[in-house]
Amino acid sequence: MFEQDIVNKFKNIPTPFYYYDVEVLKQTLQQVKAESDKYNFNVHYALKANANNEILNIIKTFNFGADCVSGNEVKKAVECGYASEHIVFAGVGKSDAEINFALDHNIFCFNCESLQELEVINELANAKNKTANVALRINPNVNANTHKYITTGLEENKFGINLWELESVVNALTGLKNIQLIGLHFHIGSQITDLSSFKSLCMRVNEIQSWFVSHKIKFENINVGGGLGVDYHEPDKNLIADFAAYFKLFNDFLELRPGQKVHFELGRAIVAQCGTLISKVLYIKKGVNTNFAILDAGMTELMRPALYQAYHKIENISKENKVNRQKTIDKNLKPNIQYPISNIFKYDVVGPICESSDCFGKAVNLPETFRGDLIAIRTAGAYGEVMSSGYNLRDRVKNFYSDKL
Repeated sequence: MFEQDIVNKFKNIPTPFYYYDVEVLKQTLQQVKAESDKYNFNVHYALKANANNEILNIIKTFNFGADCVSGNEVKKAVECGYASEHIVFAGVGKSDAEINFALDHNIFCFNCESLQELEVINELANAKNKTANVALRINPNVNANTHKYITTGLEENKFGINLWELESVVNALTGLKNIQLIGLHFHIGSQITDLSSFKSLCMRVNEIQSWFVSHKIKFENINVGGGLGVDYHEPDKNLIADFAAYFKLFNDFLELRPGQKVHFELGRAIVAQCGTLISKVLYIKKGVNTNFAILDAGMTELMRPALYQAYHKIENISKENKVNRQKTIDKNLKPNIQYPISNIFKYDVVGPICESSDCFGKAVNLPETFRGDLIAIRTAGAYGEVMSSGYNLRDRVKNFYSDKL
């Protein structure tokens, strides 16, 4: 819920725009830092969730590393001052140019996803007379119990080296003289709210480590990826994810060898709740079976609902404060007052893009809504602004921050 003074400031800003609550971000980062430090865990922020410069600069102050999945993300991390020795580079399709850039900046580690990729990195490193640190990204065939588009740890997914390939990969590594194998990497998916999935990952990592030990191969680093989910339905109630339970689970169930370091790649859980897409109602359109609230923001500003039917809480912040304030007044005067259901209407909340999939939510309960009302689409700090596009020749979305509003 936004305070009235914030809503009043929003009224003077052209919509749509992203609003970032810096205090929420810092509180989240403080929790991540405190809980991970208990076990000396290493956290790398996943730039793919949000690569906004202001956000990156705030995260950097907490001395986290950077997890990158493209050459430009590596470049952005370097430009924002993340130390090269704390940058990891994952991704199933790294180009030669991207690999060369990362080699030139002596990044901490390449998370490698195939034997052919290892051979290419070895060849490019040899040409530069360098040795590349790599971790083998293993596909553990663990179900993340999340949406099929954001699961990454099953054999049907394109990511990682399959378990049945390990023998041939290990044999081939002996001939790759410009490769230094320093660890194993795993990532099973995103928006994981069932922590038992991470327990299953730990069990599989333990099994795989034992296999490598039986082949007399030891690692200094175990990277278990990220994927911790957030509460999209009740963002105010659960503003910060349960990092204490998350990190404790890995401490309890991951069987480490002496001297091993554990790495995490958290993105969504760090930035999702600090970001909100603010839009304005252009029109209210009466339909046959529903009413449409047509916004000036669309799938070009927030792709997730169109891409995989993701849920975001939608609020009419022009009305919510007035309604709740009146309810508070009335409750004090008339404790037993009942509000008629007619105060709430159902709307399909849609955007202006020339696609039927341009819809943020169907049958959304809102106070009676009119042209010009401000709409807040919550929990949009992750995979929101970073996925925005210029489709329909739309202007790129602007952003504003709570400490600079």
